[in-house]
Amino acid sequence: MTRVWARRVDTPPAGVARVVPDACADIIWHRATGALFVAGPDTAARLASTAPGEMVGARFRSGHAPAGLGVPADVLRDQQVPLDALWEAGRVARLAEGLHGTTSAAEAQDVLAASVLDGVRTGPDPAVPALLALAGAGRRVSAMAEEIGLTERQVHRRCLAAFGYGAKVLARVLRFQNALRLARQGTGLADVAHRCGYADQAHLSREVRALAGVPLTALVG
Repeated sequence: MTRVWARRVDTPPAGVARVVPDACADIIWHRATGALFVAGPDTAARLASTAPGEMVGARFRSGHAPAGLGVPADVLRDQQVPLDALWEAGRVARLAEGLHGTTSAAEAQDVLAASVLDGVRTGPDPAVPALLALAGAGRRVSAMAEEIGLTERQVHRRCLAAFGYGAKVLARVLRFQNALRLARQGTGLADVAHRCGYADQAHLSREVRALAGVPLTALVG
């Protein structure tokens, strides 16, 4: 359901990191301040301050955030909210205490992962795998609905709840992430555009700027 990560910023002053859309949500803990918050799915690039210190996070797989956080993903779209606005206060306090008692990022990751899993009482929407596969393949909403056996309106609602986006935006984000992965592997931009289904390299460039705010080369370098 999740994967854990850690990041350290050692040198002041605080910097700024560009966070790009990925159809995921994260629970994030900052060791120096003790802040515990949720970063919801983004529809465009967000510039996040990076204060010195260690951050540890649990990233929900696409479509799995509602099962772990207890709210539809679109409630969190383009939002950062304190974890205690979503989880019961006592549970958040126990997690904060456990994290505070850790002495390494690896230990904090284990504590955070265990807390997330402990609170999950249901799985994701069973349509999530099919929705991801079809949106990732660039299928039209009408084709998605027909293949899954839902109406187009139901597909839209299920995508909003699971991913935070409607089906069309989800497809754009997934295609962008695929393009970013290929570019980081060293694939030429013209080939990236072709393999990801963009009309041409100019179309790729426009889409990347719309979602990330910078050219693809700035994200790769």
